[in-house]
Amino acid sequence: MAGQEDSRSIDQTASDWAARLDRGALSAAQDAELEQWLSADPRHKGALLRAQALSLMSESAQALGPDFDPRPFEPTKQRGLSRRHLLGIGGGALAAMAGMAALTVGMPASGAEIRTGRGEMRLVPLEDGSTALLNTDSRIRILYGEKERLVSLLDGEVYFSVARDERRPFIVEVGGRRLRTAQAGFRVRKLARAPVDILVHQGLVELPAVNPMSGQVVALAGNTHMVMADAASSLFVAERPEPISPERINRELAWRDGKLAFEGETLQQAANAFARYSETSILIPDAALAREPVTGLFTANDPAGFSRAISTIFDARLVQQDHDLILSRTAQSKKN
Repeated sequence: MAGQEDSRSIDQTASDWAARLDRGALSAAQDAELEQWLSADPRHKGALLRAQALSLMSESAQALGPDFDPRPFEPTKQRGLSRRHLLGIGGGALAAMAGMAALTVGMPASGAEIRTGRGEMRLVPLEDGSTALLNTDSRIRILYGEKERLVSLLDGEVYFSVARDERRPFIVEVGGRRLRTAQAGFRVRKLARAPVDILVHQGLVELPAVNPMSGQVVALAGNTHMVMADAASSLFVAERPEPISPERINRELAWRDGKLAFEGETLQQAANAFARYSETSILIPDAALAREPVTGLFTANDPAGFSRAISTIFDARLVQQDHDLILSRTAQSKKN
């Protein structure tokens, strides 16, 4: 009987399920088996959430593959967080977000608007057991009703962990269109002057085609990525999900661990990424230096640590002026 299970046995089973979920979408039989296990004991869901959160701690280390050495990129000093910043589901499961200010909120009422400031992450528990993890500078509105579970992404980036509810589909409204799922883990990003970006980690997410007259639906399975066409101006664009590797997924979702992962992006692109998390700007006036590729794993709200590492690796000069970190080539490095 489930009531006779000890906590060690439950945690072991939860770890096994977390590993299976991380490998990709479950089969119908596996999904039914998981649902049966979760419903057998109220302790099971919490154990699975803890196991999945613990797996986040190792994802960032795996994000850049087996040959990546993180030591040259480590910041000289890590800022500690108080205990209240580590609150989360499953008795501290969000400790993986220690690199940024991680907050939780109470269960919001329908119609509530939730937002995060720059450099802040927030876990929002929803009344059906789903969660929305908001990245920096993000905003959502929750509109749960009897027939559907609706969340509008107004700005920013959110990772949704959707619990199954046979009566009501889970819908994310973004960019004038609606993503729909029964159960999934997926990220949606809506930034200024950029198309909506969708990454499905687990499960299945459906999106009606940009041309509503076609009646077609774009299906995004686990381990897929897609840039959404603009409903207002691209009625005849064919949207095709792109299969992506687990390593890329880990890099894309490293922000959940308070990290930024790069593999070949330019220094300018990296500087733009850091600008989302901090009032401190990284300026690279040297065009050649700005085009240099960078690979590494960095704390998202530590642009100074990133800049110090870059100045060492690329033999660049680092100067701080007020809230600006300025990287430029030294005379010697230009000669070389």
